[in-house]
Amino acid sequence: MIQRLFTRPAAWAVIAVFGIGGAGAFSWFQPWRLFTDTVVTDTLASVPSRAPQPAGTLPGPAEVAATTVIAQGSFVTHEHDTSGAARVVRNADGSHQLELVGLDTSDGPDLRVWLSDQRVRAGTAGWRVFDDGRHVELGKLKGNHGDQVYRLAADVDPSAFRSVSIWCKRFSVSFGAAELKP
Repeated sequence: MIQRLFTRPAAWAVIAVFGIGGAGAFSWFQPWRLFTDTVVTDTLASVPSRAPQPAGTLPGPAEVAATTVIAQGSFVTHEHDTSGAARVVRNADGSHQLELVGLDTSDGPDLRVWLSDQRVRAGTAGWRVFDDGRHVELGKLKGNHGDQVYRLAADVDPSAFRSVSIWCKRFSVSFGAAELKP
């Protein structure tokens, strides 16, 4: 009976459709990315520790020009387990950069680093909020583990954003996000 089935052109058409559809789905979802890791070891800014200043004391010129963390937060899990920290650094030359410190998340298709004006929400309620408001894409995620640095363009005001998301552009979902607090 099976031998007779494979002699019919309609059977071969069905096999071809399923084969092409399966290959397309495999390419789109990229399930092997669940088992791949890329470790990044960018050099993070060296931020001097500051002793608390007495009330009414203004910082000296050396402190104003120093590299400073202006906002930071810890990652929460969304679609995939994500941990680590994010911090926005103002460099001595006045430029800004986003640093992902000790990032640990899953690999995935088309992952991006976004600054967003949206608040971080825990659980599934926070998976899809980061494209609702204003966001800036800083680039493709360099790797799913380690320390990473993303320079902010001169026209990006870091104070206009309250969170960073590891965003899967293909499926419009956050793998994890961190609230950026001063």
